[in-house]
Amino acid sequence: QVLLAESGGGLVQAGGSLRLSCAASGRTFSTYVLGWFRQAPGKEREFVAATTWSGRTTYYPDSVKGRFTISTDNAKNTLYLQMNSLKPEDTAVYYCAAGPTPYDYKFWGQGTQVTVSS
Repeated sequence: QVLLAESGGGLVQAGGSLRLSCAASGRTFSTYVLGWFRQAPGKEREFVAATTWSGRTTYYPDSVKGRFTISTDNAKNTLYLQMNSLKPEDTAVYYCAAGPTPYDYKFWGQGTQVTVSS
């Protein structure tokens, strides 16, 4: 069992930055894929970023590439999402997730709200 808890969400103006954190506890499998997703009201959940605990490989969709950075701190068992140049369309609840493959995220956090005002 992996327990995930997000923090760091809030209200920010367009063009601003936020850093989300995801603290992992329980069995933090070193080979697991770690990801960030988001869901805006009335929209489907969207993939935002992924990596592994090593942080050597990262994945981003075009919508956030160049603006968002995913990273890990193994000593703290924490996953981060640095979000720069935020846009109103980035407004959503952001979730961190972990699983054995990018297609099987077994564990999810409760989410943290990010609101970007124009």
